[in-house]
Amino acid sequence: MFSRKRGGPKHVRPTDAPPSEALRHSLAADDEAPAPEHGPYDQRHAPEGVQRLDLGSLLIPAIDGVEVRVQANPEGVVEQIVLVDGESALQLGVFAAPKSEGIWNEVRDEIAEAMVADGVAAQEVQGPYGIELTARVTTPEGPADLRFVGVDGPRWMVRALFQGRAAADRSSEGALGQVMSGLVVVRDEEARPVREALPLRLPKDMTEQAQEAQGQQQPAPPDESTAFNGRNLN
Repeated sequence: MFSRKRGGPKHVRPTDAPPSEALRHSLAADDEAPAPEHGPYDQRHAPEGVQRLDLGSLLIPAIDGVEVRVQANPEGVVEQIVLVDGESALQLGVFAAPKSEGIWNEVRDEIAEAMVADGVAAQEVQGPYGIELTARVTTPEGPADLRFVGVDGPRWMVRALFQGRAAADRSSEGALGQVMSGLVVVRDEEARPVREALPLRLPKDMTEQAQEAQGQQQPAPPDESTAFNGRNLN
């Protein structure tokens, strides 16, 4: 999806986002420091008593009314996560990163460069998680607003793409904003190349249900999505 830039050390610009709460806490000398006020959280700082959908490396809080659409292959490996709330959508991805250095600034630059190459004007704006990237693109259905948000954590980075109303107006995030601030990242101990997607899988019971459903009818294509509502999570 994106590759790490080569050719020397990264240079910090005045507009670079400061470390996120998750990354700052991971670098703190005091392991007993209070948990961040909001997520995305590293697993060790995740608040207890919250109902979440377990997708392996990413735990998604169950928010009433939010539909979670998970695209997975027949083996249950998740390839795409999209959450829908009314006229807004939120696409999520989580990737490997260095332990003590964020990569969102570089990734944001590359997204902007790719948009400019496609003739799309991208703009950097300040958001609650730092510097975001906004743009309006043309689709077969008409113009569409996009907003890219990145959050650096210890050995991970969450990349979120708001679409629709929540992209055009941040104050309209609503339930999707609650999902974003409640995400939990479970980073395994395996050494992974920077920017490699962290493994995501459907919960075992959902994988079994999908396999049973496929056994009772014609096999579903690999890109068929499994959709469920936040209020129905177990």
